[in-house]
This record gives sequence, C-alpha cells and structure tokens, in this order.
Amino acid sequence: MTVWLLGDQLHPDVAPLGSADHVLLVEAHAFAERRPYHPQKLTLVFSAMRHFRDELRDRGYDVTYLEADTFGDALDRYFEANPGDDLVGVQSPSHGADARRRELVTDRGGALTLVENDLFLTSRATFDEWAGEDTGSGTFRQEGWYRHVRRETGILMDGDDPVGGEWNYDDQNRETPPPEWTPPSVPRFEPDATTREVQAFVADRYEDHWGASEEFVWPVTRAAALQARDHFVSVRLPEFGTYQDAMRDGEWALSHSLLSAALNLGLLRAREVVDPVVAAYESGDAPLNSVEGFVRQVIGWREFMRHVYRRAMPELASANQLDQTASLPSLYWDGETEMRCLSEAVGHVHDRGYAHHIERLMVLSNFALLYGVDPAELNEWFHLGFVDAYHWVTTPNVVGMGSFGSDVLSSKPYAASANYVDKMSDHCGRCPYAKTKTTGENACPFNSLYWDFLKRNEETLRGTGRMGLMYSHVDRKGDAEWRDIRERADEVREQAANGTL
Repeated sequence: MTVWLLGDQLHPDVAPLGSADHVLLVEAHAFAERRPYHPQKLTLVFSAMRHFRDELRDRGYDVTYLEADTFGDALDRYFEANPGDDLVGVQSPSHGADARRRELVTDRGGALTLVENDLFLTSRATFDEWAGEDTGSGTFRQEGWYRHVRRETGILMDGDDPVGGEWNYDDQNRETPPPEWTPPSVPRFEPDATTREVQAFVADRYEDHWGASEEFVWPVTRAAALQARDHFVSVRLPEFGTYQDAMRDGEWALSHSLLSAALNLGLLRAREVVDPVVAAYESGDAPLNSVEGFVRQVIGWREFMRHVYRRAMPELASANQLDQTASLPSLYWDGETEMRCLSEAVGHVHDRGYAHHIERLMVLSNFALLYGVDPAELNEWFHLGFVDAYHWVTTPNVVGMGSFGSDVLSSKPYAASANYVDKMSDHCGRCPYAKTKTTGENACPFNSLYWDFLKRNEETLRGTGRMGLMYSHVDRKGDAEWRDIRERADEVREQAANGTL
C-alpha cells in the first residue's frame, strides 16, 4: 500500500503508516513564490520533510521523495512510474486541500482514499455531535467545547469535576514578572547538514522573502521535538501559567512552550504534549494554573480552531462584518515605529517567525483592528510570517478573533487601549508615547484609535456581548472630546500610512 503524506503529517505512527509498504512525499516549491514566506518557515517545513524521509528509510520503508514546483508536476512523474496506483492519505485540516488532492490523483489515473487525521485529539464527528450539524446561529463558543473535551477524555478531571474545582484558571495567568526575574533558557537545535542545505536552497530560490534566516533554532525532527517538549515540561512549565500573558522588552519567548510549530508539522501529537504536562502537576512539579493554562491552549483552543475553521469555511476567509478596508501599515514589514510594543512584536516575527499569543492578539491584531485593516490582508501577513502558521490556524484566529471579521467564535472584538499593554508589559515605560494620554502631542496611538473604533462601529457593537461597560464610557464623552479623539486618530492613521508613526 502506498501512503501519501503531506508536510504537516510527519509523525512516525500517523495512520495509516503502520500498514504501508511504500510512502510518497512531495516537496513542492512554487507555492512559496506566491507570498514572501518567512525563510525560517520554509526552512522548517522542507527540512522536517527531508529528515522524516530519512527516518522512514532508516526504519525500512520504501520512500519516494519528489521535489517539484507543484503537486501536479510531482504526480505526473509518480504515475508515469506507477500507473494506476491506489494511494492512501490522511485528511488535511486545510479547506479544499482534500478535494484538490483527489482531483490531482484521479486526473492521472490513480485513486486516493483519505482517512481520519489522528494527529489531533478530537475527531470531526466528535465536534459535529457536540455542536450539532446545524447550530442555527452559526456560532461556536470555546469554553463549552473545552469542558466537553475534558469530560470525554478525563484530562484534568476528578471524577465528574475538574481538578482543583475550577475549569479555568485564566485569572491566575495574568501576572507580569518582576524586574529581577530571568526567563528560563530557550532550547536550541543547531542546524545539521540537511537543514543547512535547505537554508541554502531557500536563500537562493526565495532571496527576496521577508524575515531573517539566521538564528534558526526550531526542532525539525521527531527526536528534537520530544527534547523540546521535555525541556518545556521540566524547565519552562512551572512559571508558564503565571506569566502566560506577559510581555517584556527584549524577550521573545519568556516561559512559552515553543511547541506549536512541531505540533502543526505533526512531529508531536496533541496528547503527547498534554499527558506529560498533566503528569508534572500530579507529581507536584508544576502548579495547576500553569498546567490548566497549557492544556486549555492545546485541547481547548487549538482543537476548537481547527473545527470552527472547517465548519465556517469558505465564508470565514473573507468575513469582514465591520467593513474594514485599510491596507496593512508598512510598520508590519519594517518594524519602523516609535511604538515600543509594536516594534518589539514585529521584530520578534521578523527575527524568529514567532510571537506569543498575547503579542499576536493584543498588539499585532489589536492595532490592525483599531486602525481598520482588511482582515484578509492581516491574515495574509500572519500566514506568511509565522513558522507555526497554516491557513486553518490563522484564519479563525486572525479573521474571526483578532479582526472580529465574524462572530462565529467570539462574541466581542478584542479591542484594547494602552491600559492593557501597560498592565501586561514593561513596554510603555520605554516608549516615547504617553500611555495615559488620548489626545494631543505624544498621546499613545492605541488610545485615540480605541475610542474612535468604538464610535465608528457603534451600530454594530453596542449591545454585543460584554460591550456594555465600554459603551457606558463612550456615552460620557462630549462633542469636544470626540472631535479631539477623531483628530488624533486621523493623525495616527496618516502617520502609520506614511511610515512615520
């Protein structure tokens, strides 16, 4: 049996690899010319695929590894050598991918059977049974799903009750570290000969792409991914929960797991990262707020995003309920801004292809939301810039949550002023903009944009879930104050558009 695996299905035990005698892998290159994908993202995918190929061969598999511009070009060569072959593959989480693969195979005289993707914790049928085939409102809420998965799997459960008596310890995940705190070390995986070869290929073929190619530290093998997991559990997990939402000047990783890229490549299964984390709590080596916070990210949010994307596509990709049309400011590409929080976050993405979830949501997405960026354009930037980004990952997170382009998974926009950034970081103390000022010279851009955003979208947002407090403040402002806010917001937009913010 020939098994065709994709570049995000690189697990040694992925179904149906156990009964395969032949494996097909296709390293397609032309897709990466459509967008200026981060060099580290391309290096990660291509190197992980090549290492997986070599590991399969070491285990005795007969592997056909084809490098080509497109899947179609590779399949032309494959079926010329193997006419009429029947392939077995694993379902992809990306919208339209499975239909396209079937079409490519059948057009060349073969057949493709697809089986459930067992790299995720939950199946499509499980989510559909929970949500119902037709939700009526077309909306989904993560907290109910998260509790359902906990009950079904027994993860962090004490009988019918959650361990510790609470389902969610988010209120214990919002501390900022004291100045004397030093983040734990970041695991480094130095590029071997295979990765260096890929780096050279990427630098040559995609020389004009965005992002730094140096300092590549991501795991590209199963063994390295397991080492990264074990390092997180033993070194980084204990303080992860407390400082989960924090941002600090000059720090790109803090105590975060840095496992999302390995998970999304299939080097690790969801259960393989959750079980050791839970075991650390049970042995007394990690506090519950850290363990529950991580479990919620993996079996709650990640699984939820995958299923909501599947159910809400293709409409979700183009959703824009606030009718935002502005282009992404140049600062997202060059990092040239006096706003300390934005320059830090953009710098992290440029240098590492990574920023943690609060930087993604409450800095990068928040500014774009308040500024009025087209959700699809912001989604494009996230997709090409992050090493862990795939369309199924970014679309619900960026279009649905970060841009509030749809209410399919969130009842309110995640809009915030400088107050939030100051509470969760030390950026404001090093920023020339005044966090306490909304209007006038050197007022923080977040403040005027925030109030202007609420006013501009009042018809849509007033009365939306949990927006009452925000609009009670809107109602207290007089005409003169609103004129000053609009004037400052217009000035901020002009500066951002001109690259002078």
